[in-house]
Amino acid sequence: MKKMIDWVTIKFLLVGVVNTLVGSVVMFLLYNGFHTGYWIASACNYIVGSIVSYFLNKHFTFQSHGNSMREVMTFIINIVICYVVAYGIAKPCVYQLFGGYGKKVQDNLAMFAGMCLFVGLNYFGQRFIVFKDGKH
Repeated sequence: MKKMIDWVTIKFLLVGVVNTLVGSVVMFLLYNGFHTGYWIASACNYIVGSIVSYFLNKHFTFQSHGNSMREVMTFIINIVICYVVAYGIAKPCVYQLFGGYGKKVQDNLAMFAGMCLFVGLNYFGQRFIVFKDGKH
């Protein structure tokens, strides 16, 4: 079995920093600046971040030369599943743990927790499903 922490993992995390910065700015600006709501703000985070993520991970992290259409569709399915699971778990858990706080605080904490869950789920999905045929 391959080492779980290797150069591919480090490159994935570097790409993740870029995605997280870009996506977080979008998400928190939409939620706090434009008052779009939890689901719209967090979804826009992953739409923008996922576009950047796909190209950087395909070429830089996993150096994949696989069938692009299959990879794109699998990537989209992976992102959607990870998003729904991560944010679907984060919101009720944070609301339960931080029930005495205001809705805005709870939503911001839930979005942060959702981001953290998403990263872990997404890494395994991309490495072992989406780009499994890459050179890594």
